Order: sequence, then C-alpha cells, then structure tokens
Amino acid sequence: MADFHQNGIITTLHNLSDRPVQEMERELVAFSRRRPMALVLPSLYSELQTEALPRIVQELRQVPYLSQIVIGLDRADEAEYRHALQFFNELSQNHCVLWNDGPRLREIDAELMELGLAPKEPGKGRNVWYCMGYVLASGRAESVALHDCDILTYRRDMLARLIYPVANPLFSYEFCKGYYARVANNRINGRVSRLLVTPLIRALKKVLGESEYLNYMDSYRYVLAGEFSFRRDVLNDIRIPSDWGLEIGVLSEMHRNYANNRLCQVDIADVYDHKHQDLSLEDRKAGLSRMSIDICKALFRKLATQGEVFSHETFRTLKATYFRIALDFVETYRNDALMNGLEFDIHQEEVAVELFARNILEAGEVFLGNPMETPFIPAWNRVVAAVPHIFDRLVAAVEADYEEYSS
Repeated sequence: MADFHQNGIITTLHNLSDRPVQEMERELVAFSRRRPMALVLPSLYSELQTEALPRIVQELRQVPYLSQIVIGLDRADEAEYRHALQFFNELSQNHCVLWNDGPRLREIDAELMELGLAPKEPGKGRNVWYCMGYVLASGRAESVALHDCDILTYRRDMLARLIYPVANPLFSYEFCKGYYARVANNRINGRVSRLLVTPLIRALKKVLGESEYLNYMDSYRYVLAGEFSFRRDVLNDIRIPSDWGLEIGVLSEMHRNYANNRLCQVDIADVYDHKHQDLSLEDRKAGLSRMSIDICKALFRKLATQGEVFSHETFRTLKATYFRIALDFVETYRNDALMNGLEFDIHQEEVAVELFARNILEAGEVFLGNPMETPFIPAWNRVVAAVPHIFDRLVAAVEADYEEYSS
C-alpha cells in the first residue's frame, strides 16, 4: 500500500484502498456518457510477437468504457500490417491501426516534411504524434490515455487508474502521469530514472539555483513513465520531441501550458515490468546511452528557454556535482534493496552512474555545438493552420488502408 504524502507541487493520487477494478469501471462507464474515452497504443510490429502485447489485448477486451483504441504501428511491411489488423481484431472496442510505414501515411508525412511540419526522425515520438492527430481528427474522445505495449505485468486496473483523473467530470485535471515502483525479478529496475534523472535534477538545483521548473520536475515520482492521460484539448497545442526526450518534453509542455493545479500523478501499479534497454557502454547511439544523452539535452534546452546560460565550465561543474549525488543515491538504493530482501549489484549501479556522468558532459557539448537544434514536432493546431484538410486526409488514409488490406 502506498503512503499518503503530498510531496512537491503536483497533486499525487495514491492507491490507498486497493479499490476493485469493477467498481472503478462502473464509474468510468458513467463518465464516458459525458466524456468519451480513448486509448493510444504506440507499437512496433515486433511487439506483436512478445509475451506482453497479447496479454495487453486480452486485458483490454474486458474494458467497458473505451470509445476508441488507436494503435500506431511502426516498422511493418504490407504482410505485417495485414497480420496486425487480424491481431488487433480481437479487441472488442472500436479501434484502428495507423500503418505508419504504409504508402498513404508516408505520402502525408512527405508533404508535411516539405513544409517543415513533420517529425524529423522515426521513433516513438513520431508514432505518438500521428496517433494524437488521428484522435483529434476522428473526434470520438474527450479523455485520452496512452501507454506502452511492452508491459509484462499489465492489468486493466492500470488503465482505469490512469484515465480516471482526467475522465471524472468532478476533477479539473487536464493531464495525469502514471507512476509505480520498478521492482521485478527480485531487483530494483529503472536505472535511468533512479540514477540519472533524479540526481541530475538535484545537481541542476545546486549548480543553477532553485527554480520553479526544477521543483516541478522533481515533484514527479517517475518522470520517465510512459503512461499518461490528458483531456482532448491538450492535443491541439502540445509540442513533443521525436527523440528519447519524449517524457521530459511532455512534462515540460504541460508546465508551459497549464497551471500546476491542473496536473497530477497517480499510482497505477504495485508491480510493473517491461522490456529493458541495454546500457550500451560502447555505443552512444544505442540503448540507455543514447537515451541518457537525449534526456539531458531535453532538460538543458528547456532551462535555456527560461534564460539559463550554459558554458563548458557549467557542464563540467554539473558533471562533478551529479556524480557525487548519484553515488549517494546508489548507497541509498542498496540499503533499500537489502532491507526488502532484493538483489543489488553495486558494481553495475556505479558503472551506470559513470556512463551517465560522461553523457551529461557529452550532451552539454552537443547542446553548445548546436544550440539551434529543435527536435520538437510542431503542434497540431499549427499543422491544421498550414494544411486545413489534414485531418480529413489522415482519417481517409487510415480507412483506405484498412479497406484495401483487411481482407
């Protein structure tokens, strides 16, 4: 059972009573009459072959309150798209599959690219962005949840708890972030969040001084969680990154666009596990190494927009400050693991800290060398202003793909 403490400047909604999912679902069904709900699932085709996604689909079949499920399918050829249509046909709700690599959506993407309005690189950010556009275009939902397709411990109560804060008409929240403890296989996981993000935010406070933005980011219990929900109007003007800085970017945009009392976080699971990225010690363009660089750059860019001035000396100081704080965190997590009877490899933890420290400096050098880098994808309201019929074309392309390839 979670604690009831409210820390930081963001409301925390706890799991205090292990409320039955059927009870929550009855309320959500009632909410859906006034505020229809949708779920976005950004997926790689390869995830259809895993243990996680079939389980997720089976759990979702039992969910009674969703008006729509939008699946973004990446890295799929024609045969794989056909298979994906059959795979997701097991869903009982209205659903559609965006074939992001298909010729129709590629044509739309190429046109937007010429106008400087398309995502610059493939990845989860691009997938999520097109799914958000389709939700807006179809007009079926007022509240929207999003989660990954690699959750090995998925249960439908995770979705119920995630979407409840933005679906309940009595609440004023525009955005909700999921959080949970990353413990699986008798060990503490979530290295990037534990050993990079939190100690880096604390180090930035020491080096740059306290700021409302850093206090805001430090209020989230799991900054890198891939599960969040929002009301439909959020989708119009949010600008999200196309790289690994997606979660940082989404939180930064919510901070820019909304008052803190419109934002919250919710405990969605006692047990959570998903696929794990390699540390990639020798390759800065892969795994957790690339992820850590993109996350650092996302934080540096946001702080720069608030007037912070960075230099080579700033990043060298930041690296040293981070390193000391992160090593203290390693000891803290070791003690936590030992008290709970969990395994803990202090050597591997410190190897990760050393990699992240190097990558803070690397990210700083990249940032200083290319300060005009703008990985943010334009907001959909800008796209609509430039291409007024884009939503009609997006819906037509998805429907035409289905009609041609579903048989």
